[in-house]
Amino acid sequence: MITARILGEGQYQIPDEDLQELEKLDVDLQEAVAHGSQTAFAPALRALLDAVRRVGTASPGSDLSPSALILPDEDMTLSQVRALLADADLIHEGLIRGGG
Repeated sequence: MITARILGEGQYQIPDEDLQELEKLDVDLQEAVAHGSQTAFAPALRALLDAVRRVGTASPGSDLSPSALILPDEDMTLSQVRALLADADLIHEGLIRGGG
């Protein structure tokens, strides 16, 4: 089990068996970011976040444990996500690296 944080929203506990699905969605997001495709970016980000919400269990708001994954919120732009990936040195690895 890993902890994922969606910025501005909160943390989710993600079972290990669901990481493969999230990794596939992360690849789609990574490709959209790499190609600078705004058309592909928004749906890819939404799909990843929706999957985290669907398979994950929301942590109580008082839970301040460290997160293995930090995911952008749905309102972030393509350029903001590019900057987030570059700052975290994940530009060529995506947000989810081998399941955390």
